[in-house]
Amino acid sequence: MNFNSNKLYRIPLRYHVFFWLTYFLFNTFRWGSYFNNYIYSLKTNLLGFPIHMTLCYLNILVFMPLLVYRKKYVLYVLSVLATIFLMVVIKFNLTYLLITHEVWPEGPQTIEKLTLNYTIDMMMGELYVMTFVTAIKITLDFKKEQKRVTDLEKSQLETELLFLKSQISPHFFFNTLNNIYSLSVEKSNKTPKIVLKLSELMRYMLYDTKGKKQSLENEILCIQNYLDLERIRNDERLEINMAVSGDIHDKEISPVILLTFIENAFKHGVNKNTGKVKINVNFKVKGDFLHFTISNPMPEITQHKDNFNKSSGIGIENVKKRLELGYNKNDYKLSFKNKKNIFVVKLVIKVT
Repeated sequence: MNFNSNKLYRIPLRYHVFFWLTYFLFNTFRWGSYFNNYIYSLKTNLLGFPIHMTLCYLNILVFMPLLVYRKKYVLYVLSVLATIFLMVVIKFNLTYLLITHEVWPEGPQTIEKLTLNYTIDMMMGELYVMTFVTAIKITLDFKKEQKRVTDLEKSQLETELLFLKSQISPHFFFNTLNNIYSLSVEKSNKTPKIVLKLSELMRYMLYDTKGKKQSLENEILCIQNYLDLERIRNDERLEINMAVSGDIHDKEISPVILLTFIENAFKHGVNKNTGKVKINVNFKVKGDFLHFTISNPMPEITQHKDNFNKSSGIGIENVKKRLELGYNKNDYKLSFKNKKNIFVVKLVIKVT
């Protein structure tokens, strides 16, 4: 994962100040108690912390972006070691000139000139501080990157859901308008009633389905309007049995999910059959779940039946995709069954 060094600047300055101040006070009291000399500890930390900070920010802002992210690892290691060595030399000389000639009292013995043991020990200490601060930086960058990826995935999910939802309305209205056209050609008296019902459905589709969820009551009312429309269009040829049980109040569901199954049942079960046709629709709320069932006869014409068995149509595939994107796996269960030429759709879905 490529971490942008500029992200450091997005961290408010007060957090940098708080971190270094806390670390400074901790180190001062720690070594002050060790030496039993808090003044000496304060002086050495006032000298050492600018060096700590210089090394850490050089590593974060310069070495890592220019070398690590470009996979120049050998050059990075050499640059870090050379810079630490230079800072150790500076630290020794400043300590010797400004604080005391007896440098490194915490070591095996005090020294008055730069030694290999002192150099290695100080370099390891500086490397520890750099590693600690860099780990914090990488952790913060990782969290920000994860949040960015999560937000992007969420945005893509919402975009895809809107796209899938937008496919439903044209598909549904296209079929309904075809029905109205047929009746208008016949100059049927049913046309005005159907147009009125269609306008109610369009109002629901255009204004009430923009959100992620819709009340279950409104969704069922929309379905009722659709069924009324079909009753008017098919007259006595169609028998619709609709039942609602359980508490449907204060329940929510993704809009147009159920309506797609209804529309599909009429498309294949009514329009492609002759004679009297029966459609059964059942809504039963149990606890936090809606148990939805709809059944319709299979198409009578062999060609239509074969096509139906191969694919349940754009609408059903669309619903499957919307369920996958909008719900957790444990929040719904969709099943299809063909028994004695009766096609049954069962959907158990969380509605809270």
